[in-house]
Amino acid sequence: MSTVGDGGPDSPGLAMVLHLVRSGIAVTRPEISRLSGLGRKAVALRVEQLIACGLLSEGRFGRSTGGRLPRELQFEERAGLLLVAELGATVISVGLTDLSGRLIQEHIEPADTLAGAETTLARVEEMFRKLLAAAADELAAPLWGIGIGVLGPVDAASGRPVPLSFLPGWGDYPVRDRLEAAFGVPVWVDNEVNLMALGEFRQGGSRTPDMIYVKMGSGTKAGIISGGRLIHGVGGAAGEIGHISVSDDPAFACACGNLGCLNEFTGSQRLAAAGREAARSGRSVSLREIHEAKGDLDANDVARAAAMGDRAAVEILNRAADKVGRVLAVLVNVHNPSLILIGGTVAAAGDSFLSAIRQAMYPRAFPSSVRDLRVSFSPLSDRAGLVGAAFLALDQLLGRAALPVWIDSHSPAGHTAADLRLAAPETRKDLP
Repeated sequence: MSTVGDGGPDSPGLAMVLHLVRSGIAVTRPEISRLSGLGRKAVALRVEQLIACGLLSEGRFGRSTGGRLPRELQFEERAGLLLVAELGATVISVGLTDLSGRLIQEHIEPADTLAGAETTLARVEEMFRKLLAAAADELAAPLWGIGIGVLGPVDAASGRPVPLSFLPGWGDYPVRDRLEAAFGVPVWVDNEVNLMALGEFRQGGSRTPDMIYVKMGSGTKAGIISGGRLIHGVGGAAGEIGHISVSDDPAFACACGNLGCLNEFTGSQRLAAAGREAARSGRSVSLREIHEAKGDLDANDVARAAAMGDRAAVEILNRAADKVGRVLAVLVNVHNPSLILIGGTVAAAGDSFLSAIRQAMYPRAFPSSVRDLRVSFSPLSDRAGLVGAAFLALDQLLGRAALPVWIDSHSPAGHTAADLRLAAPETRKDLP
């Protein structure tokens, strides 16, 4: 392997040069030199390395600033592929992305992931192989890594979900080890809601460095980005707002063992139960018709009925929004974000749901904390977690630590999955 002194793959600034071109901040060698602080010769050497391993290529001539016209550089986003997955409580989403994080293929299907990791990951592996087979003829690029979001907190060092009584069959399961053994590439694992926040931050268009992503599904939880950093906390449990107690009523006992957790008022099962009651009692003609046609109804039905103006459905969701807004008022005072994004089942309810959250949150939050605060639905919607899973892997593979490991062989195939992953052991770092 070359050394730092001769401009080899360990040279300082290699990942910086790639990042500048990959992000579109600088596309010519003079621009890279000016923005990176590296000399022209050093930039030339690093660009040559990146071209040699297929990550950059020469493009058209750029604008002259005197002398020869500089050649523009472009990031070869199709040089490699990533498999990504997001595991919700009732849905499995998988996808295939290029090195820009753009989804090339995706598949979503209903599933009972609470049945445990063995069954769920067997299905994920099956779908992963189908995605690779479908893309084989069109995309002649190697698989470089896997990013996956799972239910609940994850121990970053082991890639295993933290044991929780209400997530049987997942606690301490070797998710990362299993997938690395199956596909021979490095794997990174995180809480699904963290990946939704990361996906919105990196590709959702807001790019605000202080934001909260709230997913409302079987439970309510948050992914928090502060100062451009994804916040995990010591045990990976940051953002578990669904287990904040909002009532002492013994009728609302949570599976976690506490009373009156937010999930007991906002979870999809609670919303569906309230919808069934409204249908049976005759308070909602729309929900009764849905119930009779389907033989049942779920939280999605309640959200869609609310969007159509059904009064009972609106009341059900407004009660949930009130609880969420009160909890978010506390979080806003602590974190002071500029953006809150709402995703999950309730997104189908429309703006009335967001209005109810604002009405509960704004009067209870410190005035300066909400002065510049926006609350809106997730722009990426169901794709946020898959996009975030891609960037979870990309930020490591193309970062300072891992990049030289496989540039040395011009291909990630020259190293084991553990080599590449261990080259970048710190998965919780500043986001570019």
